[in-house]
Amino acid sequence: MRRTLPIAVLVSGEGTTLDALAERAAGGHLPVRIVLVVADRDGAPAIERARRRGLPTVVVPARGVDPAVWAEQLTSEIAGRGAELVVNAGLLSILPDPFVDRWAGRAINLHPSLLPKYGGRGMYGLRVHRAVLAAGDAETGATVHLSTRSVDAGPPIAQARLAVRPDDTAETLRARLHPVEVDLLAETLTKFADGTLPLPYVAPAASDLERDRRRPRD
Repeated sequence: MRRTLPIAVLVSGEGTTLDALAERAAGGHLPVRIVLVVADRDGAPAIERARRRGLPTVVVPARGVDPAVWAEQLTSEIAGRGAELVVNAGLLSILPDPFVDRWAGRAINLHPSLLPKYGGRGMYGLRVHRAVLAAGDAETGATVHLSTRSVDAGPPIAQARLAVRPDDTAETLRARLHPVEVDLLAETLTKFADGTLPLPYVAPAASDLERDRRRPRD
């Protein structure tokens, strides 16, 4: 049975993905309740977007803080709000090992590539899309995966593909991929809410994931 899943969303930047999720949830098109938006830095535009929507927000600075202390602060804020799933939607700080251990199977990340391609430390935003174009790839996509101690290396949960056009730039590729990312994340969250995907999440065999991959979009 579908329920409303309480989630916490981690952000650093503009917050366009957060905004899209919040819009769908407010319109009754996504069975989640954003119980907390967490930024790792002051002044993140994503926090302002969240506040304008009336969402609960908190800033837990990561810079200059011991990772274990930061992990404890994050967990205290998120658990205190009753979140059952943590969604990394553009957090640039690397989540500390104690945090991903505490939220094992209950923390996911959205990455703008077909992992394992173009992931890892330093690979985010336009850097990913530039790498896709530099490699001459015919397609790119997005991946929702489990957060683990290794950056962008957790078990994939779902992927969506997008054809690369001959005239694409990093900027146009980012713009065209964004709605694909949002759709993929929303579909994944819906599956968690209705029980199709379990919480905590346990990764299936690779062959099971392949069945769920979609064809490239134009």
